[in-house]
Amino acid sequence: MTTHEGVVGTTLSSDDSAPLGNRVRHVRSGELDGYAAISGGTVGSKKLWMGRVENPPSSATDNHHHGESEAGIYVVSGHPVFVFHDGVQEVRIAADPGDFVFVPPFVPHREENPDPHEPVVVVIARTTQEPIKVSVPELYPLKATAAQ
Repeated sequence: MTTHEGVVGTTLSSDDSAPLGNRVRHVRSGELDGYAAISGGTVGSKKLWMGRVENPPSSATDNHHHGESEAGIYVVSGHPVFVFHDGVQEVRIAADPGDFVFVPPFVPHREENPDPHEPVVVVIARTTQEPIKVSVPELYPLKATAAQ
């Protein structure tokens, strides 16, 4: 189905010679650049990064944050646990397939896959064109900022 309703002053193109920012891009699952599906490098994105990540059974990431980037996570399969420190204690959020998780900027956290048999597969969207991951030695308590 093709619809051009409400399109004003935009060139519609499906050929590869059109500028990257002027057409819809399709990235097939086998065409990911590492984990990245949508990024500055793959489709010319300026403000968005999306990718697919798989965490093996009985694994955990290091403690980290994503800098100024917000992160939205969609659980495709498995049962990940997202861990952070709320300023008083460590908090563990257990998620299931179909769940969404939001991680604010600069919040140290880690992802765990406690299942000894099943991998976790998630799709991550971040508000920067490339992924930012800053490792930290521990999950430290969050401090209120003037903006809060």
